[in-house]
Amino acid sequence: MDRIHIKNLRLRCTIGFAEHELREEQDVVISLVLYTDIRAAGESDDPADLLNYRTINKAIIRQVSGARYKTLEALATAIARLVVVEHGVQKVRVAVYKPGALRFTDDVGVIITRRPGDFLPQGQDQKESGHG
Repeated sequence: MDRIHIKNLRLRCTIGFAEHELREEQDVVISLVLYTDIRAAGESDDPADLLNYRTINKAIIRQVSGARYKTLEALATAIARLVVVEHGVQKVRVAVYKPGALRFTDDVGVIITRRPGDFLPQGQDQKESGHG
């Protein structure tokens, strides 16, 4: 499967659950690998055949900027859901880092990989799907 990389998207949001983390927005750094088939665009050289990663990037900016998340895990999952469910990406790897989160480190982060089947359809809860 082909891959498109979006590296080091730097945004600000409220992230954390400790009192000092809730006072102001903090930096987060997001990198993605979008797994998709880019053969059509490679053969045709036609922008109409592309996965529009600019649109995906803008959607992530809208979703994250100014938002509130308690955990990096929830933030990464929200981004993955946006990419695979709303933008039709076959598989995504999302890395989210929080610079300065731990003393004596550059950052701390999580990396997740998700596919559309990892998310329940809107309005379906775990009991309906047999997962609860």
